[in-house]
Amino acid sequence: MEIKDYIRENEARFMDELFSLIRIPSISALPEHKDDMLACAQRWKTLLLEAGADEAIVMPSQGNPLVYAEKRVSPDAPTVLIYAHYDVMPAEPLELWKSQPFEPEIRDEHIYARGADDDKGQAMIQVKAFEYMVRHGELKHNVKFIFEGEEEIGSPSLNAFIKEHKELLKSDIILVSDTSMLGAELPSLTTGLRGLAYWQIEVTGPNRDLHSGHFGGAVANPINTLCNMLSQVIDKDGRITVPHFYDKVEAVPEAERKMIAQIPFDEEKYKAAIGVEELQGEKGYSTLERNSCRPSFDICGIWGGYTGEGSKTVLPSKAYAKVSCRLVPHQQHEEISKLFADYIQSIAPRSVKVKVTPMHGGEGYVCPIDLPAYKAAEAGFTKAFGKKPLAVRRGGSIPIISDFEQILGVKTILMGFGLESDAIHSPNENFSLDIFRKGIEAVVEFHKQSF
Repeated sequence: MEIKDYIRENEARFMDELFSLIRIPSISALPEHKDDMLACAQRWKTLLLEAGADEAIVMPSQGNPLVYAEKRVSPDAPTVLIYAHYDVMPAEPLELWKSQPFEPEIRDEHIYARGADDDKGQAMIQVKAFEYMVRHGELKHNVKFIFEGEEEIGSPSLNAFIKEHKELLKSDIILVSDTSMLGAELPSLTTGLRGLAYWQIEVTGPNRDLHSGHFGGAVANPINTLCNMLSQVIDKDGRITVPHFYDKVEAVPEAERKMIAQIPFDEEKYKAAIGVEELQGEKGYSTLERNSCRPSFDICGIWGGYTGEGSKTVLPSKAYAKVSCRLVPHQQHEEISKLFADYIQSIAPRSVKVKVTPMHGGEGYVCPIDLPAYKAAEAGFTKAFGKKPLAVRRGGSIPIISDFEQILGVKTILMGFGLESDAIHSPNENFSLDIFRKGIEAVVEFHKQSF
């Protein structure tokens, strides 16, 4: 049976199985969902066995459990390790959803729910392509699965798990569907990801909140001071001022810049879609270069003092910020983390005390486009979408991808099917049924190739 026919005949079942996963609110950021994490892992175990895995088990980690499964074809055949995550982001703000986030609905040929795309929908693409290959006797390589439950909080337990289970996860290539395409009519394969470094900053001034009339102008205000320090991190040309920050940043090769320039991109539509009148960033680079292969700095949250209703004339004792840098390949997040912390301390005035706490981070990643497995993914997209996919770097981070390479010594193929309009991490997350079907076709074609 052809894959299109198989999808058509089994789509109702596919949706029932996907919806059974979505209805489990596996929110890794909230400890009250600990039981949901286990329930979701166990549900994936059942579905992987039903899809044709020889075995599937739920394995403990330092945090949430992982799901491991495998299908053995031959000890002499290459092995593909398929990675996905079953945890999702919190659904708030709930009032902005047009339907219940954990009660999936199909509207206008799209699945609406938290996890519809990221990553339960995309993981289901992998599992259903695998199911087709097994049931039709076409699978010619071994397949392993590792599904984790902490990706949305930085995968804190997975690094240690990989080191402990190197032999279990031994493979020749890793396949991941947790990235996006340029557009529904513009298929693309992600060839690079940025790394990440993240900090929380605490600024302490006086030993208690003070009356701003009695003390204002004489005592340093921690919020004012924090804002002043953070404003110094980016210069007028959009470059990060931390000493030695750019030491390991490679110039974007001219050939790659030419490839990026050929990507269809309408800057006016881009601005209109996000509701801004003007873009900004590092001088000398295009928008697509700035958000994919150049580093960046952002204040992700800032707070302190009185933020309740009405007014309160207070000079606060403390101020806080959460900040992050997106990094490019060769920038080591631990090294950047120390450079940033040292810099903030160096520009802090003596009128306050500053504490910089490193949080999670990870390295960037680049996939060579001449890998046989990359060519297999390219063939899959060409078959399903009717055109050769573009090779593009993306601005997001999946820190565990670099961990896979460093610990297992294996490259990863980022075969993602998301769209910008899928609103992952936001209210009304959705996933196109047409893309879901084509994704299964593409992965089936990937498995039919030799690599």
